[in-house]
Amino acid sequence: MSPENKKQQKALKEKKGVTGEIPRVNPHFDFTKPQKTDIGLYVSEIKKGNIVYLSKAITLIESTRENQNKKGREILKRLLPHTGNSVRIGITGVPGVGKSTFIEKLGAHYIDKGHKVAVLAVDPSSSITKGSILGDKTRMEELSKNPNAFIRPTASGNAWGGVARKTRESILLCEAAGFDRILVETVGVGQSETLVHSMTDFFLLLKLAGAGDELQGIKRGIMEMADLIVINKAEKDNISTAQIAQKAFQSALHFYPPKESGWKSRVLLASALYNKGIDNTAKEIDKYMQWVSENGFLDKQRKEQEKYWLEESIKNQLLEKFYTQKGLQETLNNMKQKIAANELTAFEAADILLKQFG
Repeated sequence: MSPENKKQQKALKEKKGVTGEIPRVNPHFDFTKPQKTDIGLYVSEIKKGNIVYLSKAITLIESTRENQNKKGREILKRLLPHTGNSVRIGITGVPGVGKSTFIEKLGAHYIDKGHKVAVLAVDPSSSITKGSILGDKTRMEELSKNPNAFIRPTASGNAWGGVARKTRESILLCEAAGFDRILVETVGVGQSETLVHSMTDFFLLLKLAGAGDELQGIKRGIMEMADLIVINKAEKDNISTAQIAQKAFQSALHFYPPKESGWKSRVLLASALYNKGIDNTAKEIDKYMQWVSENGFLDKQRKEQEKYWLEESIKNQLLEKFYTQKGLQETLNNMKQKIAANELTAFEAADILLKQFG
């Protein structure tokens, strides 16, 4: 046998495995016992900007298990004095408008300016399987690698109100961890825009030109909420179409009543793909924040938002208690059958259920 064949045969031989017990990093750690949540440790580590503990705290907040959720709320309560020091930016737009690319480029712009950026994105859940891809870290690959960025996707599920509450609490946790630019991406459908508007300082609406979106945008009340409209994908052959849309949207804004803040919304062009218009967008957000800070509207708006979320929290907790009350589910199913059989009206059934609940 040639030396080369002997060498190859030797290389293919199976090596002996490790004998005995595999050494542990911490030999005193007992894997059989459930680990306790050290709330004090969570608080101190989040204040240091520890992303691992921040992620764990958000998981506790999102948990449907009462004991875990309670710990998450306690952590948040202790961190409240360290919140409120960020610019909260809501970003919405129809699917396909390029939200993820735009957010990634805007986030990178802020980081280049010395800021820390958190992206809280809500992924739409399937109405059939209830599943969600949670792929924002995939779509924002470069931003997710940056140590000054934190991306947290959340499945929207069926009840947007519950997810909105958790998103709002996640904003506070991110602020306590030192993130001073919070970007909240909506699913871009229905109620989500209103709820995100109620938890952010600045609301950005992304639009498309040449996709039949101009007329739709004029019809929808969401334009009234927008502090800035950006027509994305204004690039190559689409630039002239985008410019026409820009004029159409700017004219449409004149039909809406003046904003309480006194701010006059503008329409800008951008191409997130080619990183154009991002700087102008950031400058417009800075102008707005300076405007509302100086005239006192920012402080007033945040106080109003606190009142709004007090009422929303009451509604959510009442609904949760209603649907989890022992024995009520059986009555609810009976009421549904009677309504279907035309034996009761929905109003009568609701009255019976509420009396049993009370």
